[in-house]
Amino acid sequence: MRIGLYPGTFDPVTMGHLDIIRRAGSLVDRLVIGVAINRDKGPLFTLEERVAMIEVECAPLVQETGCEIVVHPFENLLIDCARDVKASMIIRGLRAVADFEYEYQMVGMNRVLDDSIETVFLMAEAQHQAIASKLVKEIARLGGDVSKFVTPAVNTALRARFDT
Repeated sequence: MRIGLYPGTFDPVTMGHLDIIRRAGSLVDRLVIGVAINRDKGPLFTLEERVAMIEVECAPLVQETGCEIVVHPFENLLIDCARDVKASMIIRGLRAVADFEYEYQMVGMNRVLDDSIETVFLMAEAQHQAIASKLVKEIARLGGDVSKFVTPAVNTALRARFDT
């Protein structure tokens, strides 16, 4: 069984994330969405809210891809999380050159820690390359329309968070 791990904070999950999840689902039999707890980032949504959002948004993708999709919160090293879920590959989405520079360093470190786990990069589709959760939150916080960047349910959650 080919198991892939797609890690991130997903605060919130965007159309870009869902595009990578859909495409990664065609590469593996089981895709684990690793939701990083990462308190240092100070997420807008709680871990439980982020996990629930991803579970809801990924449900239609299971039938579309034929891949089992599991959501798995983690707070340890990425490479340890990959071992925990028995992943043979870590899947990362790339939007721009700046992403690649950071990811290149991460791959090098992860290969030293465990060279049996490969990293696979998927380029974001052109219409999703500008989407970043950080920017989506900023636009929503300032009252802008983020409906092109997130699903209706996530848009509702963002509006509710900033309306209070």
